[in-house]
Amino acid sequence: MSAFVKKQPQAKHYFELATTDLKFIFPDPGRLEGIRTSTQRFLEMEGVNYRYPGMDKDTLSDINLKMTLSSRVCLVGANGAGKTTLVKMIVGDTQPSNASECRFFVHHNLRIAYVSQHAFYHVEKHIEDSPASYIQWRFKEGYDREKIESEAYRITPEEQQAIDDYNLEGIWSRRLRGGVLEYEIKKRNVREKDNIYVSKDELLAMGFKHLLRQTDEKIASKEAGLDLRPCTTTEIQKHLDDFGLPQEFGTYGKIRGLSGGQKVKLVLAAAMWNCPHLLVLDEPTNYLDREALGALSAALNSWGGAVLMISHNKEFYGSVCTEEWIVADGKVSVQGDSGEREMKAVAKKKVYQKEESEDKILEKAGGNTNTDGDKYKDATTNFWGQTVSKKEARLFDKAKKKGDVASMRKILQIPMGKVMPGQEELGDGKTVPN
Repeated sequence: MSAFVKKQPQAKHYFELATTDLKFIFPDPGRLEGIRTSTQRFLEMEGVNYRYPGMDKDTLSDINLKMTLSSRVCLVGANGAGKTTLVKMIVGDTQPSNASECRFFVHHNLRIAYVSQHAFYHVEKHIEDSPASYIQWRFKEGYDREKIESEAYRITPEEQQAIDDYNLEGIWSRRLRGGVLEYEIKKRNVREKDNIYVSKDELLAMGFKHLLRQTDEKIASKEAGLDLRPCTTTEIQKHLDDFGLPQEFGTYGKIRGLSGGQKVKLVLAAAMWNCPHLLVLDEPTNYLDREALGALSAALNSWGGAVLMISHNKEFYGSVCTEEWIVADGKVSVQGDSGEREMKAVAKKKVYQKEESEDKILEKAGGNTNTDGDKYKDATTNFWGQTVSKKEARLFDKAKKKGDVASMRKILQIPMGKVMPGQEELGDGKTVPN
């Protein structure tokens, strides 16, 4: 490509990542408990080793790394050097071989979006669904169902036996006490007030590894407000619009009808639904065209979360990453520094709560709106433009179903002879909402 551009300089702009009209808009990461600056660490590794079971030699040894919300890191190294092995430890698929002898800290509420080298595996079981339906299936329970059902999170028969032997009904909550993570345990046939708190180390020693991972993932999703975020087609389509997947493909099309580039946009959109703090990309240049790579580069540079990618394409990773982790001979060396960035990790719960309550009001009103969306405005505000209470809104609903116009006017404080916007005059001089 470089040789071609030397011969044809006018063609250079076709190969520049910045030359694109496509834009991705990534949601800012949600608040991360205890993290108040973009340079405060959410991951630390000191003296970490990893050895595959059955091997007589460590694949990685004496790893010393850190990550913050400012981190923009590229993992480089020859194939087979251990890059993917390191990523799997960071995302939690594996644990250090010398866990009792090293420091390996990952924030318990860290949300990670991981797009693997084989990105399409995320959607291959849903090709007959629309992209919006796929995201709805994946997140409608308030957490990432695809992740919970994956091998890294799935409870094994041996672990289920340990759960049954312990008479464990479930893990109800979690707290940080004296720097130690403790989980509230509910046992079968035991009263709620007799629940006990057990430390994470004790539960891991009992063999509850995958159950704890599921619990941490669900709590982290709740911290992101996913339990409040409406998983409606409208909300999902707004999210897909931010990734360049318009309604004709996102809502009305099927995944099997999408091009390769469109499928990747869907995979990225789904990965970013839970407002992650860390985005991990494995060889993104393998599955994105140059236009999409340009859009991805611009989005990552303006995004407030951390980025970790595996890539051999210096043109791309050099446009985003200022820090390189070089993996060779079982060691990891660091070059460059990510520096400090603007802190963008904010709470999203209040926003989602408001949107959800508005959805519920529409649902109570029959689920319909007119073209300007104001048909049921009179059910939430009175004649003077003041917001009615929840109790008044419920009374208004009941009166409307009964056709009790007098009660409706009283609740909305409509003076005699006055007509509110969105109401029509009746023959007897009374008014009723459209």
